[in-house]
Amino acid sequence: MRVLWVCNQCIPVISRHLNIKVSNKEGWLAGLSEKILSENDGSIELGVCFNAGQEYADFNGEFEIRAYGYHDDVNSPWQYDPKLEKRFKDIIDDFKPDIIHIFGTEYPHTLAVCNAYPDRNRILIGIQGLCSVYAKHYFDGLPEELISSSTLRDSLKNDNLKEQKRKFELRGENEIKALKTAGNVTGRTDWDKKYTKEYNPDATYYFLNETLRSNFYDGKWEYENCEKHSLFVSQGDYPIKGLHLLLKALPKIKDEYPDVKIYVAGNKITGEDSMKKKILIGSYGKYILKLIKDGKLEENVVFLGSLNAEEMKERYLKCNAFISPSVMENSPNSVGEAMLLSVPVITSDVGGVRNLLEDKKEGFIYPALDEDALIDAVRLCFSQNGSEEQKDMCEKAAAKARITHDAKTNYNRLLEIYESITVNA
Repeated sequence: MRVLWVCNQCIPVISRHLNIKVSNKEGWLAGLSEKILSENDGSIELGVCFNAGQEYADFNGEFEIRAYGYHDDVNSPWQYDPKLEKRFKDIIDDFKPDIIHIFGTEYPHTLAVCNAYPDRNRILIGIQGLCSVYAKHYFDGLPEELISSSTLRDSLKNDNLKEQKRKFELRGENEIKALKTAGNVTGRTDWDKKYTKEYNPDATYYFLNETLRSNFYDGKWEYENCEKHSLFVSQGDYPIKGLHLLLKALPKIKDEYPDVKIYVAGNKITGEDSMKKKILIGSYGKYILKLIKDGKLEENVVFLGSLNAEEMKERYLKCNAFISPSVMENSPNSVGEAMLLSVPVITSDVGGVRNLLEDKKEGFIYPALDEDALIDAVRLCFSQNGSEEQKDMCEKAAAKARITHDAKTNYNRLLEIYESITVNA
């Protein structure tokens, strides 16, 4: 069975040979590819298409796998380039796949592959998030005056918040076209199943949990070793991730816990790195700085910048709790990573979160956009510090995550899906 993967970025098995730096995003793909390469009995011949810039747009190579490069401008992911279809036709003609497995819908190359390959019954799209839905929530919890504002950076790049939402809408349009074309879809939540059926009732929907980055399957959080009253946020560089909602609630949390700290990983949008970045700060970054200043939170918020997998793991284990304050998600892999490590989890009730954990049993779930409920969830979490109740909750969360993200189970399920597609195509 010849299976061609189409990935948003380079994966480690390829980067090792080409000396390409691997992004921290979509680390779960590394886990899945490692599993296939270690467990494969020869029944699968794997090809991987990767997006790694113009330098590798025409790369063809073979090592543990057959690898193909393509170039999709990730800086303009709302713009569809028909020339991508030609590149994918060439790749498909060379590899001759039985199945094309596309990971994600959020970039235009997904639609390009669907347009380049006429046999829809052999196309499998894996849903990660859905830009078409995220766009509807882009302004959630933001003041109207911010939505209408622009900084120098926004004007130069034509990229204020309204433009950002519009770009998500355009990405969503390409996404829906691709989903309507594909004959098969994998998802992992009731949320993505609902939208799959809405966009393409004829597609076959396969349930498939995700295998996470391998380093998160080892290690265990201990209350005695954590920084008390510290919260870790894995990403906060655009409004969907809800950092603004957490910062609006933080002054009231600080009244009760004066030593509270928020550690934020990911791109620093507040211009801390250089004077140039401070001058060219976006509207959302400026708003985040205002919330910090108005709430007198300068000593309570730390921006960590981009972290690799080991650095992320270290930060999970150091925090008192992990919090996901997003206004919309499918099922955040960061929640799964925290659960695997037995870290206390607080999350907004969005998308498919309830497919990952049960409220008050394996973590704390609060209604998104409800500031008082967010505060209450943090308060309740901290009130359990060092208790048997907290230990029991963390152990149950870890046990649940070990089932959800079990690498062997998910690998076997993937093989079942591939077999089903080849039989029914």
